[in-house]
Formats: sequence, C-alpha cells, structure tokens
Amino acid sequence: MNLENLQKNLTAKGYTVRVFDTAAQAAEYLVESIHGKTVGIGGSMTIDAMDVYDRLSQDNQVFWHWKTPGPETLAKAAQAQVYLSSVNGIAETGEIINIDGTGNRVAATLNDREKVVFITGINKVAEDFHQALWRARNIAAPLNARRLNRKTPCALKEEMKCYDCKSPERICNGLTVLWRKMGGVKECEVVLIQEELGY
Repeated sequence: MNLENLQKNLTAKGYTVRVFDTAAQAAEYLVESIHGKTVGIGGSMTIDAMDVYDRLSQDNQVFWHWKTPGPETLAKAAQAQVYLSSVNGIAETGEIINIDGTGNRVAATLNDREKVVFITGINKVAEDFHQALWRARNIAAPLNARRLNRKTPCALKEEMKCYDCKSPERICNGLTVLWRKMGGVKECEVVLIQEELGY
C-alpha cells in the first residue's frame, strides 16, 4: 500500500484526509471534532471496534440502528448533519466502494448533508479500482453475510467468494462507487487508520 499516493489521490478528488496510527487516535479525533450535532452511523464493524458511540453521545444526538434498532433510528440517521460510514474497499487511485443490502448506509453517504466521514483500516485499501471492487465483493460481503448468519452461498460454502446468488437473504443488493466527493455533501472526510479494522 502506498499511503502517500492514496492521500494525494483522495485530496485531488475533493476529500479531506486524516491519517492515524491507531483506532484509538482516530476515535479521539472524532470525539474532539464533532460537537452539538446530529450524527448518523451506518452498520460498521470498524466503527463498532472504535467504541465511539457512547462518547459521541455525550455531546451529540447519535442515531445508530445497531444500538437502537428500528425504522425511526434509520430515518433519523439518514437526516443527520454528520454521517459516519466505513468502506468495503478503497483504491489507492481514490475510488471508494461500498456494498449494501437495504441501501440505508450507501444512500446516507450520497445525499445533501453537512459532513460525511468515511473511516477505514489499511486492510480495506487495494491498489486500484478493480482490486478494491473485488475486495468488496469477495471479502467484505461474504464476511458480513457470515456474521449475519445468512443462508447465502458465500456464507455457507467453504470457498469464500461472491457467487452472484439469487438468495432472498442476499446482502449485496446495491453497489456505490464514489469517483469523487459528492457535490451535495458540504464536507467529505476520509479517516485512514494504519491498523486492520472490520471487513
């Protein structure tokens, strides 16, 4: 992974880039930089591992369906001033890739809001767009399907890969590729953590 190239390419595409050695440092940054806001969080093992929900909730209204399940939480997260999301793959060339089952997470990173923060560990970084896409489909999605105990080929078969299945329990129904920062989002930040986090 060429971190310098990744930073340069993301910056050229309109993102603010922050780099941290550890998840704890990145968590401290988020807690110190977000105050008095409504904050939405998408489903994310990365963010869950950072243990920021309770700390952010002390000074913000935080909506995360993993902590308070239900459609009301999802709706409030979708309208929050700040939205936090991890990524399923990010290319050194600057493309950000996410796969979603219901669309709440990917939709919230695209629409008009004050700020979107993408948080990623180094394990999500791939050399180019095609490898980042491959990673999202063949590593991130199967691992999430297994975590959710879905009855899909990628979760049940020994070989972990995307089978492009027709299962009603399929979780990869939508794919977003951000070629550049979305125009409607006032500020878009990428937090790069030099540890392996999430799927």
